[in-house]
Amino acid sequence: MRKILITAIMGFIMGGTALAADNRVDGLRPDAPELAKPGDYTVGVQTIQLINKDQVDILKVEADKPLPKYDRPLTVEVWYPSDGAKRGGEYNNVYLRDGKTQVTLYGQAVRDAAPATTAMAYPLIIISHGYPGNRFLLSHLAENLASKGYVVASIDHTDSMYHDKAAFGSTLVNRPLDQKFVLEEMDRLGKDTSSFLNGLVNADDTGLIGYSMGAYGSVITAGGGVTKAATELTWGAPNGTLKPMMAGSTEHEAMLDDRFKAIVSIAPWGMTYGFWDAEGLAGVRVPMFFIAGSVDDVSGYEKGTKAIFENAVNTDRYLLTFENANHNAAAPIPAPAESWNPVDNLDFVPFDHYADAVWDTLRMNNITQHFVTAYFDSHLKGDDAKQSYLDIIETANDGVFALEKDGTPKPEHNYWKGFQNRTAKGLTLEHKQKAD
Repeated sequence: MRKILITAIMGFIMGGTALAADNRVDGLRPDAPELAKPGDYTVGVQTIQLINKDQVDILKVEADKPLPKYDRPLTVEVWYPSDGAKRGGEYNNVYLRDGKTQVTLYGQAVRDAAPATTAMAYPLIIISHGYPGNRFLLSHLAENLASKGYVVASIDHTDSMYHDKAAFGSTLVNRPLDQKFVLEEMDRLGKDTSSFLNGLVNADDTGLIGYSMGAYGSVITAGGGVTKAATELTWGAPNGTLKPMMAGSTEHEAMLDDRFKAIVSIAPWGMTYGFWDAEGLAGVRVPMFFIAGSVDDVSGYEKGTKAIFENAVNTDRYLLTFENANHNAAAPIPAPAESWNPVDNLDFVPFDHYADAVWDTLRMNNITQHFVTAYFDSHLKGDDAKQSYLDIIETANDGVFALEKDGTPKPEHNYWKGFQNRTAKGLTLEHKQKAD
């Protein structure tokens, strides 16, 4: 019996390892909610290089000296609907959390595939990763949304990636600036007859997805100006370089862009460190969909993400909570197989950067794909039918699944729309409307 048990356990372990070795970003569990599945389009992907000229070089700022300037490089991965019949491709030489190991990821997108022929441009989604991170960390969302008729641009934030991680002040200053700049560039390329994006991008209807420090930037982009104290932190942005993002400043007001129509903010960092107060968050003007784990020990939950959600009183907003999930809720791709191995330059196994101790990453990815699809389709495409996936009871555990034999709902049926029986568990979705 002991030998049989050991054999069974080894089989389970090897099976799990084989699944991880696939390094796939496009997984779909059998219990995934309805809108998690890919859309009808095949997906193309291309890499573009952008230069934001004459930016403050935060890494070279010195006290009592003029602010040094440089041309800031940004690598951006662009996913888009394609006319091709083929599905599936690779992302090569992707850095892991240790900043040294490079791996191959696999998904639905085909490198350099021909863009779809369309008479109407697609809404734009910009993705902004954490610190550190890279443009592939949320590639599951990028592929999924592109297959549903979006152009998706995911940014490699210079000084904030696994392999070039530098002073935190650069991330604090540059996140919202990068987000705005990529919007402007994608708009320009969508009108450039020499670009593959010509006629493909409708930047007037743009969504933003930020995770952790990307979500920090998303709050500023949405209108949440930071506090004066945040601009004076000794460990923060040097020499007042964060002041243009301060609440009530003319510089921050000038940064805001009406082309951003909806924002998904996953575990936004900063509230527990005093980067916002009620006055600053009252400036948020773009509709927002927050996502968080209830035990997030990086960004905080009650005094972090939920506090931002509560205080953004001048916009319509949602908060999706994964009960007992930590900071890695929803956003990261499943941990690549190579990340399971210890490394000599980190005091933790890289796996920990991607995974959660309670929730399966693929399940969180699928749930996020479901709600992000409903949210952006409603706000960016005017698809009113998708609103019904958001107009649900607050606590999933309270849902009653009750259908007639023909599938029609009984009077008591109030289960979360799009979720199979017994699968809407451990989740809450709160909704607050703009204050009168």
